Amino acid sequence: MAEDIKSLDDLKSVVSGNAAVTDAPVRREAQRDQHGRSYATGKRKDAVARVWVKPGSGKVVVNGKDITEYFARPVLQMILRQPFDVAGVANQFDVQATVKGGGLSGQAGAVKHGISQALQLYEPSLRAALKAAGFLTRDSRVVERKKYGKAKARRSFQFSKR
Repeated sequence: MAEDIKSLDDLKSVVSGNAAVTDAPVRREAQRDQHGRSYATGKRKDAVARVWVKPGSGKVVVNGKDITEYFARPVLQMILRQPFDVAGVANQFDVQATVKGGGLSGQAGAVKHGISQALQLYEPSLRAALKAAGFLTRDSRVVERKKYGKAKARRSFQFSKR
């Protein structure tokens, strides 16, 4: 080889074929539809939420019902408000969400994930705060399936000597 490779950066430049590798930050652009909304899909367990975010007074509507009506437990309402609090934009965006599948807890997590994704698409500068809080990562934990010959997913039947 004509070039001496002394570091991993040199190796990267040789493999990629260009001598100078630039690490410029990625410029993200806001993604909005003709109505000025951003759309994202959030998932958690078996629940899937379709979420639209637009500037407003902080009104959250889930499946045609107000947040306090659909998610009656205060803990679930708090989960939905977390992305706004972390990003520092509480009561600045209206949310329209439709959610299917799973239970209430999974649905709240799915809407939270969708809100976080939609917020960072609407305003890319909010991405750093949402990512640091872990709201942009899909929680991939799902219920393990029951296996043949087992009482549940892993639990065996009770052993009987006689």
